[in-house]
Amino acid sequence: LKQARLAVSGHSQLTTPSSLMASATERYLSEALGTYLLVFTVGCNVLSGSGAFAALSIASVLMVSIYALGGVSGAHLNPAVSFAFLLKNRENAVEMGIYVAVQIGAGILAAFSYFGLFGRTFNLAPGAGFNIYQACAVELIYTFLLVFVVLNTAGTKGYGKAGEEAKSGNQFYGLAIGFTIVAGGYAGGWISGGAFNPAVAIAIDLVSFQKGFGWCIAYVLAELAGGAAAYGAFMVVRPEETKDAEGPTVSGEKPTTVSILFAEALGTFFLVLTVGLNVLQGPTNIAAVLSIASALMVMIYALGDVSGGHFNPAVTVALVVRGAVKDYGLAGCYAGAQVLGGLIAGLTYWGISGGRAFGIGPAPGFGWASVAVAELVFTFVLCFVVLSVASLKKVELTNMFGFAIGFCVVVGGYAIGGISGGALNPAVAIGLDAANVLAGGVFWKSLMYTVVELAAGVIAAFAFMGTRSAEMEKEAPKGEYGAV
Repeated sequence: LKQARLAVSGHSQLTTPSSLMASATERYLSEALGTYLLVFTVGCNVLSGSGAFAALSIASVLMVSIYALGGVSGAHLNPAVSFAFLLKNRENAVEMGIYVAVQIGAGILAAFSYFGLFGRTFNLAPGAGFNIYQACAVELIYTFLLVFVVLNTAGTKGYGKAGEEAKSGNQFYGLAIGFTIVAGGYAGGWISGGAFNPAVAIAIDLVSFQKGFGWCIAYVLAELAGGAAAYGAFMVVRPEETKDAEGPTVSGEKPTTVSILFAEALGTFFLVLTVGLNVLQGPTNIAAVLSIASALMVMIYALGDVSGGHFNPAVTVALVVRGAVKDYGLAGCYAGAQVLGGLIAGLTYWGISGGRAFGIGPAPGFGWASVAVAELVFTFVLCFVVLSVASLKKVELTNMFGFAIGFCVVVGGYAIGGISGGALNPAVAIGLDAANVLAGGVFWKSLMYTVVELAAGVIAAFAFMGTRSAEMEKEAPKGEYGAV
């Protein structure tokens, strides 16, 4: 998304901290303050029993701290993030080491602060019924998500841009990074507690030592592994980042086919995984839809300028019919990558949850006709919004495009979740259906969903052409979000 996906002039400069205007003292104080607020907010939410809004509160303090402090220190606030930036620029080893020490120290201080406020603590441990391997899998995967989004929204040199244009910055980086906690906190918190940050894990474990100490060691190793893996994936989707240690990339440089298809598979993986882990918790998880929407939103922000961030065969079909995608063979590869990502995600949540899965289909009291209408209407909403905000010749929403598209899931998920489950995506339906086969179910219902959802994509394309005829007068420019 060329007009929208530019490097963040303050946050991304952390990769070269000597270039920052802030002094060393200011940078270290910034990291300490942000990490303290994050850990203190975690503790207060858990001990006060804020329930359904806990992850949203924690995500929000991370988001606002990044916006407040990103221009000073880069607002890592997480040793896994600092570790990934160290891998990205090994010349910063001393600086990143100090960052990590400051983050851990501030986290411990915050933990003793909430202990002083409440007079009690809570332990760091896998959730009831889960073991350390399952907990560490969740910590690794969603720490990966957090660090990957940081690197892609705030750690790039400005994809396809040169000179001053690459320095103009985006305004969505804090929203994208913060809402990874909404995605992972609700999806995986019931399994691991949802730390996704070594400073958080160490602080919680240390202040509750009277209840046992040691889980943080496994958590930290998993989180650092997630950070390292995120850096590796970042280099796959943005190989140009290796070319020059300083400055923007070469103007007009395009992502490779490998980068594009890996991005589509990865984005769809996180979407379907987040769906599965949320739904497995049952109807008591009232924030499930918000978590799923957040997963879609943050990956669109992270990868929109690499592959277009479709993550949905119905969206790809809509873009083909609308004329934004000209290479039909590549479009078919998109759909294949999306379905593959969904299948791997289904296998992943089935394994992490200990062999649990669920079927799709009409909810009690509804038939297939109801499912068809529900999925058709709200998949149409999703595809139509993608076309309208992200496939224009001149992008109108340079920062809110991901929010608009992601929250289509909020629209449809709450509206028809009680009818059809609100898949709105053939890759989601196929991934869930395949996981249910592993749990003893039968694979076929997702095919019904797929037909309806692809039809919705076609209808959305014609609706777009009817409402924006000027967009069809000339060929839409390639290279923007949604176009291949």
